Amino acid sequence: MPHRYEIRGAGPADEEQLYEVARHLNTVNLPADRSEIRGLLEHSRQSFTGAISDPRKREYVFVVSDRERDRIVGTSMIIAQLGRRDAPYIYVDVFDEERYSATLDKHFGHVVLKIGYSYSGPTELGGLIVDPEYRKKPERLGLLISYVRFLYIKMHRELFRDDLLAELLPPLEPDGTSHLWNAVGRKFTEMTYPEADRLSKKNKEFVKGLFPEGPIYATLLPEDAQAVIGKVGAQTRGVERMLRRIGFHYAFRVDPFDGGPHFTARTDDVALVARSHRAKIVSLAGPAQAEAPHARALHAEAAHAGHVEVPRTRAILAVESHEAPFFRAMLAPWRAMAGGDDGENGACVGAAAAAFLGVAPGDSVWVLPIE
Repeated sequence: MPHRYEIRGAGPADEEQLYEVARHLNTVNLPADRSEIRGLLEHSRQSFTGAISDPRKREYVFVVSDRERDRIVGTSMIIAQLGRRDAPYIYVDVFDEERYSATLDKHFGHVVLKIGYSYSGPTELGGLIVDPEYRKKPERLGLLISYVRFLYIKMHRELFRDDLLAELLPPLEPDGTSHLWNAVGRKFTEMTYPEADRLSKKNKEFVKGLFPEGPIYATLLPEDAQAVIGKVGAQTRGVERMLRRIGFHYAFRVDPFDGGPHFTARTDDVALVARSHRAKIVSLAGPAQAEAPHARALHAEAAHAGHVEVPRTRAILAVESHEAPFFRAMLAPWRAMAGGDDGENGACVGAAAAAFLGVAPGDSVWVLPIE
């Protein structure tokens, strides 16, 4: 099947399949809990439709599906704003402190932790999961479902913050144990890491009420707790490389529950945001596929425009509609072209992808070129 994989907005009908995906990585953003997933998908639907009037409270869920098997195989999220009056963005700053005694001629360097709060925080990129069976596919599905978030942010730049945040998982034990939480958080809350992580999604008051406000010297913690502060777990090292490549950096700030590092970037400085753009389809390349809803009309359009050789470069092409799933995208052949008298960027795109997305020469699509 040409263009086997589709990326689209998620909605309530995806509950069962998204639950199966969540079981591979049970996180606070995508917990392996049916009721939580049901609420998340309804929130996503209302975000895509604009039913949630305050843009800061919107959360968008994307899925990548294997059309051949009619199966969701990956997902990702955008949380429009992390940190509001009713739910602050909570973090722990990590900084070095040097101490010296002339009397003893002794010098020590300490890592110091200090909790902080923001009520007008960044846009968060989260919930990135790909089914293990699909992680090594040549289409690089993890990259696509991650990249599509930056394209969507550019499409609706006014809805998102000027800073982006990605929280990466630290090294955890196979059973999910967080050594940092056991050394610090549990001492002040008497809660397990999963309990606290889950509760924090709905109510963060207990953190502000129970955690110490002053500095905590990591030197006083067990070595296994010190070892995970700001470190990236094996399962997210690929994500770290991708983030650094497109302009993110470690902010010397970590998650208060597990010590996972926070990577940040200015939104407009991120390479993927900067090169996403709207383009008018000038011509189609290759034969259209008859499986698309408007394939016959598109065949005629394509024949009139004249097919050209299929471009070797590729891009994520995206369109929106007023009906579910509201947003659709796929990886397709693409080449930049002159756009015409109106000054809009032009593009030659794969005819099969155009047919599937329901667009033809003269229509506009959003484009994120893939290097």
